[in-house]
Order: sequence, then C-alpha cells, then structure tokens
Amino acid sequence: MANKTKPQAAAKKTPRQQQLLVRIIIGSKSDLETCQPIQKHLDELGIASDLHISSAHRNPAKTMELVKDAEQSGIQVIIACAGMAAHLPGVIASHTVLPVIGVPLKGNSLSGEDALYSIVQMPPGVPVATVAINGVKNAAILAAQILALAHPKIRENLRQLKLKMAES
Repeated sequence: MANKTKPQAAAKKTPRQQQLLVRIIIGSKSDLETCQPIQKHLDELGIASDLHISSAHRNPAKTMELVKDAEQSGIQVIIACAGMAAHLPGVIASHTVLPVIGVPLKGNSLSGEDALYSIVQMPPGVPVATVAINGVKNAAILAAQILALAHPKIRENLRQLKLKMAES
C-alpha cells in the first residue's frame, strides 16, 4: 500500500516576506522609538515595509538612493518622518512621483509645530500628505488606503480594522 500523506498547504507569507509596498524613512536614530510602530500597524494590515534612517541634511546622497531604489523595487508609498525643520518629506517628494506621507515629529523647542508647518507648507507641484504630530498610526492607515485602490486584500483588511475600531 502506498504511503499517503496530506499535501501541505502553502505557507502563508508574513508581511516581511511579501513584496515591499511601503518604505519608511526617518531623519534620525532618535526618532526610531516613535516611528517603529508604523511597521507594526502596516504588518497588521498585511503590508510589507522597510525602515531606513537617512537625514536629508546629513546624508542627502543616501536619501536620494533610497528614493530611487523605492521606485525601482516596486514600493508604492513612502512615509517620511522628521522633526524640527522637517525637510525630509519635502526633499523626498521633490525626487519621486510616488505618494509621500509626512509625519511631523515632536521636537524639544516647538513641540512639533515647526515640523508640522514645514511639512504641510510645500510649494505647488510638490505635495506631501501630512498627518498629525507623531501621527504614526494615521500614516500607516493612510498608506493602506492609498494601496487599497489597487490591492483588494488590503482594502478588506482596512474594512476589518474600521469595524474593529467601531466596536471598541
């Protein structure tokens, strides 16, 4: 008698193993604690992302390489987090056609208002979608909403998240 074994189901890919759809770029290592939850929120929505530290002022060449690589590798949304002068989101937006979401971060002197004004006041032709100061969860949800236009599974995950929020 032949040995019958059940065919194994294909292993479900975790968000980290899927095609990267979102690149998160933060301006400083000190922003890591505030910004890492973006990946957690994206993971919960089934969206693969990566996170890089690159200052628009201290390492503009690296920042531009991250933007160029994002377009070439199929990333569809960039989330850029920065405090104080907060030029990172605008600099990124000026070098790509991908949607850029800016997250102003709370700084020491002006509690993040300086970063908010810097990100939201982009010149015509270089838009940056802007969320609240330290609004990392909304940045993840906005990225998911953009991606949901072309990804039905992400759209369904968003529906489930909205239902869960309504219940709680």
